[in-house]
Parts: sequence; C-alpha cells; structure tokens
Amino acid sequence: MYKFAAILAVVAAPAFSAGLEIDLEGEANGTIVIDLFEETAPLHTAQIAAIAEAGSYDGVVFHRVIDGFMAQTGDVQNGVMGGDLSRAGTGGSEFADIPAEFSDIPFERGVVGMARAQNPNSANSQFFIMFEPGYFLNGQYTVVGEVTEGMDLVDQIKRGTGANGAVIGQPDMMAAVRVTE
Repeated sequence: MYKFAAILAVVAAPAFSAGLEIDLEGEANGTIVIDLFEETAPLHTAQIAAIAEAGSYDGVVFHRVIDGFMAQTGDVQNGVMGGDLSRAGTGGSEFADIPAEFSDIPFERGVVGMARAQNPNSANSQFFIMFEPGYFLNGQYTVVGEVTEGMDLVDQIKRGTGANGAVIGQPDMMAAVRVTE
C-alpha cells in the first residue's frame, strides 16, 4: 500500500523542475547537467525528480559501466557508497515501479534511459547514460533525458569489466544530485 501511495504522490505532484545537476566523484570529477524530458516520460521524470529532491541519489555509485555502451547508476537501495555494493544494481527505491513510456527518441550518445528488469514496466530508480549510440534499445527502454553539459566527464567514469560491466574496486559515484529549473 505504501508504494501505491508514494507513486500517487509523485504523479499528483505539481509541475517540477526540468533537469538534474550531478556532481561526480572518482575517476570523473565535476558536474554534469541533464535535461529531463517531462513531456516524453512524465511518470519517469517525476519519480527521478522526487528521488533526487529527497537526497536519495547522493552517494550512489555507477555500478555497471560498459565501455562503448553506457554507465548505469541509481540503485538507491543497494548502491550507496560505504555500504555492501555486492548487490548494487538489484534494488530500487521506496516508490513503485513505473509503466513503460517508450518514445521515438533514439538512444544517441548522451541520452539518458531508465534501466529495468525483463518486464518493460519494472523501471524504478536506476538510469543509464549512453557513451555511444545504442539503437537496439530504441522502443525497448524509456528515454528520460539527455546530458547537455559534461559529456567529457561522463566519458571519464570508471569502466567495469566483463560482459556485465561490473565495476571492481572503488566505483565512481554521484556525490550530490540536485533538481534544477
């Protein structure tokens, strides 16, 4: 019941700000700016903004980073720096999962998409930033925004190893995430 009430609160909330500023720490250090696409993915962007405004993204690591593909973060349950990161990438937030909001926007370099499980309606708090185009994701994942400043910093995020891109050792993290207007 709590998750249902939480998602209703997010959806019923008044209009929110249109972007994120993310302070990166690790191999990448600096601030990136993301423009959120509220009209394209209103449920997803509202949930991201609510999580950011609560401070829940602060200290969350980039747990899955695949060179030439993408950097994934946003596991506010199991991906917080200083905690046990062995399950990073398996959690979400206190909010309910979000139904897919697929669009015609292609997955180009710098596009931000919502991570999910096999079920297309299972996105929650995790998102990824594309290093390179990934057109095979088109129509399969929800596009929520794009990096408008700091792609050079995104390119510096510590890469993972192996096919799943798991980051070994000290991963880079989102030290602070702010919602912007």
